[in-house]
Amino acid sequence: MARPYEGKLEKLDDHRWRIPRDPDLGMRTDGIVWADDVLIEDLRTDAALTQVQNVACMPGIVGCAMAMPDCHYGYGFPIGGVAAFDVDEGVISPGGVGYDINCGVRLLRTDLEEQDVRPRLDALSDHLFREIPAGVGEKGKVRLDERELRRVLEQGAGWAVAQGYGEPGDLEATEEHGCLEGADPDALSERALKRGLPQLGTVGSGNHFLEIQRVDEICHAEAAARAGIEAEGQVMIMVHTGSRGLGYQVCDDSLKPMQRAAEKYGIDLPDRQLACAPVDSHEGRRYYAGMAAAANYGWANRQIITHWIRQAFERVLGMGAARLGLQLIYDVAHNVAKFEDHEVDGERRRLCVHRKGATRAFGPGREEVPARWRDLGQPVIIPGDMGTASWLLLGTEAAMALTFGSTCHGAGRVMSRTAATKARHSREVAADLRARGIIVRSVGKKTLAEEAPQAYKDVDRVVGVTHEAGISRRVARMTPLAVVKG
Repeated sequence: MARPYEGKLEKLDDHRWRIPRDPDLGMRTDGIVWADDVLIEDLRTDAALTQVQNVACMPGIVGCAMAMPDCHYGYGFPIGGVAAFDVDEGVISPGGVGYDINCGVRLLRTDLEEQDVRPRLDALSDHLFREIPAGVGEKGKVRLDERELRRVLEQGAGWAVAQGYGEPGDLEATEEHGCLEGADPDALSERALKRGLPQLGTVGSGNHFLEIQRVDEICHAEAAARAGIEAEGQVMIMVHTGSRGLGYQVCDDSLKPMQRAAEKYGIDLPDRQLACAPVDSHEGRRYYAGMAAAANYGWANRQIITHWIRQAFERVLGMGAARLGLQLIYDVAHNVAKFEDHEVDGERRRLCVHRKGATRAFGPGREEVPARWRDLGQPVIIPGDMGTASWLLLGTEAAMALTFGSTCHGAGRVMSRTAATKARHSREVAADLRARGIIVRSVGKKTLAEEAPQAYKDVDRVVGVTHEAGISRRVARMTPLAVVKG
């Protein structure tokens, strides 16, 4: 593990800190950390700042190496890291995407109020827990052969909708319409394909979850109305999961080839976990093709889960789809590298933007933003810990100028899973949540302790930094009613 950062850290303003470029360390640019005085104190003892410094050494980097306010230590790049690379002179790195490719979040609204679901909350939680498999290695109900899996990898959420798992409008409300171009199933190993065959339509473990929520606060009335959020107490549903074992294997399979590629192309790196290849090399193109396929699997996974959530609410509440009004607001990816056009020093440039534990937050006017949101900015969904809150935000013009259209992705850990399990027992965490009226269903005995609210940063503070700094805008705050964990 990298050591905690011991170098210079300069305060630029109330929400930005600079790690100044040091040519003696091989840095090609500055590092920028988005944090307030409280959040930066936790980061001073975390190795994440060293990782920001290391990313600043990578060839072809454009602008600064960045860390969002939920930043913490990860593999290669920090979780919460953002970096953009020139497509001709830069690199692509699995460490800048992570193991859980397209770990992402989607938010659904309903026409229900808390009093409509509170009497049936236990039954809803039980049904979701039973019908949507969750946990390490858990197998789903969707049966695929390898030929059909390849279609999933090529078509993403569009495959799921075509099979009857959802509505065409869901694709319009999904980043990239739920499908990254350039995906190639042939770039995946047999091991990756084998792991992906049984896991479509499953939640996974760790910080992944399904959550029934209530609107706690509306901060931006126009944007909330556009999302179909009408009043406090309205019921929402959040889904947080990714590409499961398939995505993990795609990352794992890429590491040794990328380490060899770095040597082949003479790329000198301060950390071998930053192994990379030129974007337009055989190795770089192959990694992107496999990563895009895994991202498409992640979108299809969340789309299928959405279909089953709709069925669960209809069955348990005895209401038809029209009465429920269960519609997708938006779906965002957290761990992905994408080719995007950005203005840099007055020039339009094609970049490979890595967001690892960070969310795209495009501002108004970008054609990638769905038409219904284009005048306001892209919806951004920020899941918090299971005992506090989650947020709906908007992307901004400032984000386009300052962060390549990026913002935070969640609360961010302050305790390792091991430390969290030592600090509190799962029974204590469950009891605390029950006392606050939050119902929890969890597969693993240790999961609740690992994911206890105390293990995370204050999501309201994290979101406050991004709002006050202008790289995303607060729209609505949601608090949990029921949580289903892997």
